[in-house]
Amino acid sequence: MNPDWIDKDFYKVLGVDKSASADEIKKKYRQLAKELHPDANPDNAKAEARFKSVSEAYDVLGNDTTRREYDEVRQAAASGAYRGGFPGGGQQGGFTSTMNFEDIFGGMFGGGGASRNRPRRGEDLETRITVSFADSLQGVSAPIRITGDTQCSRCKGSGAAPGTSPKTCTTCRGAGQVARNVGGFGIPQTCSDCRGTGRLIDNPCNDCRGAGIVRDTRSINIKVPQGVKDGARIRLAGRGGPGTQGGPSGDLIVLVTVTAHPIFQRKDDHLTVTVPIGLDEATLGAEVAVPVVTGGPVKLKIPAGTHSGKIFRLKGRGVQTAKGKQGDLLVTVEIAVPQKLSKAAREALESYREAMKDIDPREDLLKRAAAAPRIDPDGV
Repeated sequence: MNPDWIDKDFYKVLGVDKSASADEIKKKYRQLAKELHPDANPDNAKAEARFKSVSEAYDVLGNDTTRREYDEVRQAAASGAYRGGFPGGGQQGGFTSTMNFEDIFGGMFGGGGASRNRPRRGEDLETRITVSFADSLQGVSAPIRITGDTQCSRCKGSGAAPGTSPKTCTTCRGAGQVARNVGGFGIPQTCSDCRGTGRLIDNPCNDCRGAGIVRDTRSINIKVPQGVKDGARIRLAGRGGPGTQGGPSGDLIVLVTVTAHPIFQRKDDHLTVTVPIGLDEATLGAEVAVPVVTGGPVKLKIPAGTHSGKIFRLKGRGVQTAKGKQGDLLVTVEIAVPQKLSKAAREALESYREAMKDIDPREDLLKRAAAAPRIDPDGV
């Protein structure tokens, strides 16, 4: 437990309600971290300070155990539970004790200060990749570059120079905290010798300077599966931020953007395309060429009397997913009206109009409209 917990309202820092779910807290943190990240706000000290506050808040609230401890500490402090100091602390001046915090707070917080030094899983990281429409259908392997914290390869994350290892801090006995009485108000504080880690490193690693973590840019080859959709999330286990105290690394989440195709669109596992046909083809029937995503065009039979907007289905010409599912190609035909006519074409259409003058294509529509209930324009 950190003494700052008593004074800092981490829910307010993140802008969430105390009853917020873990997913709501995580979503809010990611939003704020993206907005406030130093890479997005160069030379902005205010944004950097806010970023650190948000990260500190999520470090506590983003973990079920520490969140529960934090809530209990805040509730206990509000009720005056810490007044008078800790057992054996007395009421004198400001002293530092090496008492075992697991013994003092174990029953109350399920592990006390030692819980800060338990193995913790690293943060999940997010990045984006853009693939072409064709690559989304057939799958592709592509490299992505990630800049962020990663485990130091020289010391394997221990922080100690190769051939050496950290030792347990004798001041806090590995708890990371010591009891301190200030003005009759007893609170635990981060051990100043080990800075809360519970460990001391006599010979730090030269590459990470004892942190066990370095910031670098690395390239990762990602396999985009066949049939991936725009907006899909691909999770790479263990490729995210490094864990602490020997905890596992987080995951890398890759958000996929699929570029638009000039002809085809996607609907679930089906592809759609609009094919123009002539008036004569729609009226008399015809076989027309239809483009497909693989190979040359295929023939589609248009029955006589086909209306504009009719949809035809070509089985198995859609998306094939990584699970083996095969979609169809949905072809919408649209009667193309010519903008320019030759003299012969115009004469033929005029002859057609004369031949069809006794047939009103709107006759049925007008009959049904006349039979429907009428609206009185003067009614209320």
